[in-house]
Amino acid sequence: MNANMSVDNTPHRGKPASDELVPSRYALRIGEIDVLVISDGVLPLPFATMATNVEPAVRTAWLDNLFLPDKFDWALNVIVVRSGGRTILVDSGLGKEFSGFPRAGQLALRLEAAGIDLADLTDVVLTHLHMDHIGGLLGDGIRERLRPDLRIHVAAAEVNFWAAPDFSRTTMPSPIPDVLRATAQRFLKEYHSLLRPFEEEHEVAAGVVVRRTGGHTPGHSVVRLASGGERLTFAGDAVFPVSFEHPEWHNGFEHDPEASVNVRIRLFRELSATRELLVATHLSFPSVGRVAVDGDAFRFVPASWDY
Repeated sequence: MNANMSVDNTPHRGKPASDELVPSRYALRIGEIDVLVISDGVLPLPFATMATNVEPAVRTAWLDNLFLPDKFDWALNVIVVRSGGRTILVDSGLGKEFSGFPRAGQLALRLEAAGIDLADLTDVVLTHLHMDHIGGLLGDGIRERLRPDLRIHVAAAEVNFWAAPDFSRTTMPSPIPDVLRATAQRFLKEYHSLLRPFEEEHEVAAGVVVRRTGGHTPGHSVVRLASGGERLTFAGDAVFPVSFEHPEWHNGFEHDPEASVNVRIRLFRELSATRELLVATHLSFPSVGRVAVDGDAFRFVPASWDY
């Protein structure tokens, strides 16, 4: 049975409807689990960062085939999951702490438009500690609005890595590594008491399992949802727009590029075999679709919108 998907434009608790012209949230159910995909906005970044191990002409050909400019918008998607009486935020977007990204950092506004208060959150799952995944929890007054018993789930390997991170295999322009390091270390200091580190796999709520993959960062993780015979995977940064046709292309933010390639291919094979839904941080919103095998590569098949 296919997952039941719909655009959730109905505010809750009497909150006023958003006047945004572009949809920013998309609701679906995985069995008995409610899922809301929310756009935190977009990041305009050079495409070269998505394909650091290929010739410029090859990158240009890929972009031209999709009518894309060299500097285009990377989507920023997060999800809110409700299962077993728990309300779980998976990643938190960029937040408003960083200048130069005026169209990102929309999560707090869009949670409010969806009728979700920060105090409603019982759990946060972080796929990893790059700033566009944790920044939404670092804004002014955010910490004070969260429940004192909030549980933040993150791989222990990720926590350990950011104590002294190694950027030797990444390809990032200055000053991004320094900003990533400072942001992760600030986050770990401010939220230390709420962290619930796990080793390889942890069930956050009924049918909601976070599993460490490594690759992109040592503790990078994906979230698997399963209920009533239906499944969905939130892949975080294991997947980028180029990854289906070219899973072997390296991303400049990957701390272990070769391991990241292996993670991608293994994940794509799993998803194509199970035919489950996929959502990922940097696929165009709402990024809900499936993975199909396409010769020696893969193909993303967007799910039809259910109005």
